[in-house]
Parts: sequence; structure tokens; C-alpha cells
Amino acid sequence: MNQKRQHYLLSRAEEACQLLEKHLERDHVVRVISHNDADGISAAGVICNAVAKRNGKFHVTIVPRLKGDVLERLSHEKYKLFFFCDMGSAYVERISKLRGDSIIADHHQTIDATGDNYENLIHVNPHLFGMDGTRDVSASGVTYLAVRSLDNPELTGMALTGALGDIQGQNGFQGVNQTILKEGEDAGVIEIYEDLKLAYKEEEPLYKALSYTFNPALPGISGDLEGSQGFLEKLGLSYGIKFRDLANEEKDVLREELVKVNPQILGPVYAQKSEKPPLRRLEDYSRIIDACGKTKQHTVGLSICLGDRDAALKEGMDLLHRYQDRLLSGLEWIRKEGSQEMEYIQCISTEDKKRQSIMGTLASVGLDLGILNKEKPVLTLARLHEDVKISARTTPEMTARGVNLGLAMDQASKNFHGAGGGHNIAAGAMIPYKDLENFKNLVDEMVRTQIA
Repeated sequence: MNQKRQHYLLSRAEEACQLLEKHLERDHVVRVISHNDADGISAAGVICNAVAKRNGKFHVTIVPRLKGDVLERLSHEKYKLFFFCDMGSAYVERISKLRGDSIIADHHQTIDATGDNYENLIHVNPHLFGMDGTRDVSASGVTYLAVRSLDNPELTGMALTGALGDIQGQNGFQGVNQTILKEGEDAGVIEIYEDLKLAYKEEEPLYKALSYTFNPALPGISGDLEGSQGFLEKLGLSYGIKFRDLANEEKDVLREELVKVNPQILGPVYAQKSEKPPLRRLEDYSRIIDACGKTKQHTVGLSICLGDRDAALKEGMDLLHRYQDRLLSGLEWIRKEGSQEMEYIQCISTEDKKRQSIMGTLASVGLDLGILNKEKPVLTLARLHEDVKISARTTPEMTARGVNLGLAMDQASKNFHGAGGGHNIAAGAMIPYKDLENFKNLVDEMVRTQIA
């Protein structure tokens, strides 16, 4: 059954590829609109690299969400082909009214129209074929499928970089991601080996590598510089040393003790053979791109994806270090402040502008580390003038019990003239601030119903 569903998805992606090729042959500029997170920026990198390989032209805009004003601006543009990455599935009808043809390469839940009834639009989304966009494939993977027939195996690594940025593949890839991985392996682009899944293992001092490792989470160590130093001191290891400078016996001791903290810390690592650190390991690559997105330096992330290994990569690494420091500070804030617990959900809120852009990440990590109650989905609340931005996060265990945050955000936000959606495990919404309390109560009731 899964192979049949994947076949249908690949057939739809092939239709998109044929439409893209038709416009490239006519020398049309490809108008790319993509999301501002690691997956969205990687997806933009995939389509732009594919277009550039064919000597084509592209115009890219990276946005945090596909709001009405964005679509209104696009409606006045006279491009022949619009390509939406990591967004668009919730706006199929409006996108169909743009002046040119459109391709939507998305992996979020499809609430309404599929797009089958529009001659000028091709909608590529795993949910249309009964697949899971939370685990089976990310937007960068869907975008890769849409350019796959143009012979782009070198882009498999970037497709999976986006997937890892969307917390897919932590326990091994599945579904379409597995298909993309095999293509990358067969083409000699990607290699897999077992290793410790420590962040920046070759670049950072050991105590920082440990504290910066969130996937998988190391309770008492991740997000805690003092905790990581104390852990290493108990083992008799110098916390300022880099992993590569440890003696083999010390590496063995560290590996054994980390596995005791979380067995998932040792497992398959995916790397691009042609890359050098810090981009060689796909998870490290995704962390850098994610930092560019979270710090609103999207062009830096896209430039790295497009091959800039000098100025853009240097700036990306600087952004990463600042972003990691903000994460550590944010986790300390959550430890002190905790959350406001309701009957079935919990909320954390801030008006700190530097913290607002990383609230979703803080919620996910807080759940993984047990700082927040794993039995209740988290709503993070960030006030933006008259509106409030909501990021919702939960655990795989809660989705297995029926929680679907994407559905809850979509339905609840519409009650207050807002907009929302996403995945069952991670979603978001934007609503008027004046309706916040009623919105929270409604979501609390929805989660109660979903669990029941």
C-alpha cells in the first residue's frame, strides 16, 4: 500500500517537473516563494539549484507565512510560473487565480481543496495520497521530487537536510525520505555511518558540543553548559577539549556514558561526501540553515545552499553561535518561569522580541528535556502589536493518542478571523490578541476532544 501511495505522489511530482521544464525551455523566470525555516530554505535551495543547473533564472522570496498581503502582491506580478515551497496547501484556490501557472510543493496537512480542478496549478503534497508529511517527507523532499526527473541526484543531501531541520529522520528515515536517501547513496552523494550524534562534534569544544545537542535530547546536559561540564568532569574528561583530540579509550568511555543517558545518541549519521565540516554532516548543515532562518537572515542561508562557502558560510557560523546562545538563555528562562497549565494544554508567553522567533524551538526542546509537561501540548504566545503569533508543539506519544495540532490551529483560528495550520505534532496560528483567552479555551477543549 505504501509503495502504491508513493507511486501516486511521484507521478504527481513528475507532472510538476514537466511543467517546470516547459517554462525553463521558454526561458521564463521561476518565481519561488518559500518558508523561512530550515526546511523551507533548503527547499528553495533545491529548486534554485535545479533551475540554475539548466541555466535558468529565478526570483526568490522567503516569508514566515503565506498571508493574504503576500498573495495580494503576487497577484499583481506577471511571472509565468510560481513555485511555492513548504507552503501553499492552505491557499490552493487563491494561488490558482495568479496570472501564471503554479506548483505547490508542500507537506503540511491539506484541510480543504486538493487543487485537482485547476488547469494552471499542480499540487504536490504527500497528504493528498494518504502519506504523512510529518515523517515520510518534508517540503525540501517534495521539492526534490518535483525536479528529480531533471537528473539532480546531487540535491538529495539538501532534500534530507531540510527533512532533518523539520525533525524527520531522527530514528532513521522512512517513506519518501528513505527513497531519497537510497538515491543519494546510489549516486555516491550521501554516506551513512554509525557515530555519536553530537552537534558540531569536530568543531566545538566537547562541553559545547554536548550542550548544543538537542536531537536526541540529553537530559541534564542538552541546553545546559554547567550540566555538560559537570558530566565530563565526573568522567575525568577535559571539557575544553575537542572530540577528535580525545584518546580512543576516552572516546569509548564517553560513548558508553552518553548511551546510558539516551541510547539514541548513538546511531546512523548522514553525510555528504563532497562537503567538508561544518557542512558535511547533514544535521550540522540543517542547524546552520535553521539558525539563519531563526535570526531572519534568510539570504545567508539560501546563499549557503547555493554554494557560497566563503562569506555566507562564515556569517552563517556566526549566526549559529549567537542563535545557540539564545537557545541556552531561553531554556534557562523556561526552567525559571515554567508554563501556565490548563486542563489539557499549557502555554508559555513572551514579549521579548529576541525570544519570540525561537519560541517553537524552545517548546519542542522543553518537552524533549522534560522541562515542560510531556502530557500536555504547548502553545507559545508572542504578541505582535494587535495580533498574537502562536506556535504549538507536542510529542509523538500525544499524537499517537489523537492530538492533531494542525487541525486544532486551523479550526480554532478561523473562529476568530485568524489563520493557522501545520502538522499534527507542530503547527501555528495568528489571531487577534483580544481573542487570545477565548482561543486558548477553545484549543484546550479541542485537545480534550481529540484525546477522547
